[in-house]
Amino acid sequence: MNRTLNFAKRNLTEISRDTLSYIFCIAFPIVMLMVMTLVNESIPKEAGMTIFRIDNLSGGIIVFGQTFVMLFTALTIAKDRSGSFLIRLFATPMKSSNFTNGYIIPMVIVAVAQAIISLVAALIISFIVGVKLKLPGLLLALAAMIPSAFMFIAIGLIFGTLFNEKAAPGLCSIIISLGSFLGGIWFDAEGAGGAIYKICKCLPFLYCTKTVRAAIHLDTSWTGFFLPLIIVTVSAILLSLVSIFCFRLKMKADLA
Repeated sequence: MNRTLNFAKRNLTEISRDTLSYIFCIAFPIVMLMVMTLVNESIPKEAGMTIFRIDNLSGGIIVFGQTFVMLFTALTIAKDRSGSFLIRLFATPMKSSNFTNGYIIPMVIVAVAQAIISLVAALIISFIVGVKLKLPGLLLALAAMIPSAFMFIAIGLIFGTLFNEKAAPGLCSIIISLGSFLGGIWFDAEGAGGAIYKICKCLPFLYCTKTVRAAIHLDTSWTGFFLPLIIVTVSAILLSLVSIFCFRLKMKADLA
């Protein structure tokens, strides 16, 4: 346990030293909250478009921010591998679980901190625009975003393990685009219907957004909250198992 915590502390320190982590993981989601709120204010009320209203937007931005946590997970691991840092550590008594948990723990901390800051910013914006956000809903959203955070971190762990620091960011950018578009963050996927909605339902990203949004609205219905939460949780578990398996295989290959 001490080995895992020491390694996690090292990784958290490395992230905190990277200026880009503050820009993409903290500043960018807040900027998007403000920009898209301005967009929402310019949309005529007669249009009936509420996707960018702060009570809907805030949940989407939390999920959007998690995609950048995925990016930094992949970058951290890929950089450690390219610099032979991990290969040297593989010769120590540390097990693969120490490594994977040592990467996951600090990223979860970053994701939670990011969500808290985003929700506080959303609460401030809600006072300005006159849209009521309930504190119990915000607290429930903070808990509901945990499974999706693990899911995106697991994807980052897979990319960082299998690809180098040049290829991993490119692959993460694809997931960022897919996650934001097919996750229904920037448009009403359910309202759009048709083939695009069918595609969205086949991927876990839409359920990530639906879970957090439902939590903010205190919608604890089966189809609104619990079913999406279960789908995201199962996806997170499966992807986490795949990431651990990939890391163990890569570790054995590097030691061979």
